[in-house]
Amino acid sequence: MVTTGNGPDCWEPATVEDLLTIKACAHHGAVSYCETCEVRSLAVCAAMAPHELRELDAIVRQVSHAPKTTFVRQDEEAQSVFSVTKGMVRLYKMLSDGRRQVIGFAMPGDFLGLALHNRYGFSADAVDEVTLCRFARVDFDRLVTEKPHFLLRLHEFATHELVIAQEQMTLIGRRSAEERIAAFLVAMRERWTRVRGASVTIELPMQRIDIADFLGLTIETVSRTLTKLARDKVILIVPDAVRVLDEARLQSLARA
Repeated sequence: MVTTGNGPDCWEPATVEDLLTIKACAHHGAVSYCETCEVRSLAVCAAMAPHELRELDAIVRQVSHAPKTTFVRQDEEAQSVFSVTKGMVRLYKMLSDGRRQVIGFAMPGDFLGLALHNRYGFSADAVDEVTLCRFARVDFDRLVTEKPHFLLRLHEFATHELVIAQEQMTLIGRRSAEERIAAFLVAMRERWTRVRGASVTIELPMQRIDIADFLGLTIETVSRTLTKLARDKVILIVPDAVRVLDEARLQSLARA
């Protein structure tokens, strides 16, 4: 049994498959969880005024997933939507021939789960320890209907995803392996900067095979290219990250 609600009676069964640690009961006290969320300014809920946060807090469930846990499955009924508050999520699609295509990596502040025809169009699993705000879709849809400014915020997120998808097509179709890797590193650095502030270290908790899949390369090419960039003193490879040594050179490759 796991806690999932607002008081001593907030219990419901959890499956072993889910591996969820749900922490909703604790945050319904004097101060709501939404009011103390560290990434609220980046998330879809930034559209909510302070006096509206209680409404949001009433329908949210904070859940945690261990690394490699799949919590969204392609083609399943889309019953929930999610806002990432901690960790990294790998997004991927399974093709008809059984191959996997990584389509992105979600980070704190990102929103997941909008679906056409009420079915998820992708799968999502935790790269590292991940914490999410989970909303039942029926509750979330009602809130969106009642609050036009919330709908506008969702539109901004959808537009941003479309721009990223267009950039990804250009990245894969027109650039060399070195240029793809450089552009990927620059993009990841910019995204981490939004979450944690500027740093020369770019966290890469995903596996290299995931990077290769995302960029349309082989794992051997990714490893060889990162090694070359390190040998050329553009980056320094460290555990689960790289450090930028030559900002100008990395940016030049990324813009090529």
